[in-house]
Amino acid sequence: MNILVINAGSSSLKYQLLNPETQQVLAKGLCERIGIDGKFTYKPEGKQAVKEADVAMPTHNEAIKAVLDALVDPANGVIGSMKEIDAVGHRVVHGGEKFARSVLITDEVMAAIEECNPLAPLHNPANIIGIKACQALMPGTPMVAVFDTAFHQTMPAAAYMYALPYEYYEKDKVRRYGFHGTSHKYVTQRAAEMLGKPIEELKLISCHLGNGSSIAAVDGGKSVDTSMGFTPLAGLPMGTRCGDIDAGILQYLMNKYGMDIDKMLNVLNKKSGVEGLSCVSSDFRDLENAAAEGNEKAELAQKKFAYEVRKYVGAYAAAMGGVDAVIFTAGVGENDKVIRAMSCEGLEFMGLKLDAAANDVRGKETVISAADSKVKVLLIPTNEELMIAIDTAALAK
Repeated sequence: MNILVINAGSSSLKYQLLNPETQQVLAKGLCERIGIDGKFTYKPEGKQAVKEADVAMPTHNEAIKAVLDALVDPANGVIGSMKEIDAVGHRVVHGGEKFARSVLITDEVMAAIEECNPLAPLHNPANIIGIKACQALMPGTPMVAVFDTAFHQTMPAAAYMYALPYEYYEKDKVRRYGFHGTSHKYVTQRAAEMLGKPIEELKLISCHLGNGSSIAAVDGGKSVDTSMGFTPLAGLPMGTRCGDIDAGILQYLMNKYGMDIDKMLNVLNKKSGVEGLSCVSSDFRDLENAAAEGNEKAELAQKKFAYEVRKYVGAYAAAMGGVDAVIFTAGVGENDKVIRAMSCEGLEFMGLKLDAAANDVRGKETVISAADSKVKVLLIPTNEELMIAIDTAALAK
């Protein structure tokens, strides 16, 4: 079964065509600068990537068409016709409380996704555009929505409720939702396989660390807490997002500098995090290089990030009454040995001990804890596309 996975952003679109049963990726690529000048990359399996710098993509429709044309291209295509695409899986960031699992897309589902737009104004509208573009070009092909928030719908009320007047939850659904659910679900399932135990018997902490970062406490295969909140702004400091801060800071800065809420949120979302703290970059590789050259602010940004990771790991171990394994995944988690090591410092008290030699690795599924560590530390490259494809295939059948 061939599944096309689409991850549409406001001006970009990532895609993969894969077989979820064999886990074979037939082709993948990226459409960038949609609505500007169009940058298209296509990588068929076993062949060189095909880069076309100037492909007209005024809208997502043209981007999707470029993808489909590449897949069936006589020279570089990987399928004979569009009929060989059995279904399309779409990443949708926010499903609110409406969706606790992936669903076949119907008119009613589309309406419900649109109702969640105010909860994820930067993401959901773009996801909807991608869905509509595929529907227009692939009529009759099953479409499935896979939600970032769905995995976290198992959280108990004590974890997802905020201590605000209850009416804001009743009327406005203000609560913790959490994100990166597809990634947390995938890596915790892989962790159970690596440990050779049923996931129902395991307490796991999943650290999805990248430009956007979140940590999830997963008890018996179910999310019981996560660091992101009502929006993806909460939790850890990230590339350019501030993470958890005292809300009173907003009023103080807005009054002092005459900012409205939109300007303030722009600061919190796009000018804060490790970039704001370091005054260097949102890229952790740049931070590492700058810190090595003696840049104290860059070193502080690294330490702050790792400190918050370590704090969440300890908190979630307490929340679950123990932990069997800590997982590192995503761009930073998979590739930055310095951040992994700093994040594990001081956790020996809870039976976690990192192996420095084993930790000297990038992007490889492996155990990086010491042999005598009671709590295993795992490096597991995430595969959200495969997880989306698996859900899509199951529903399309």
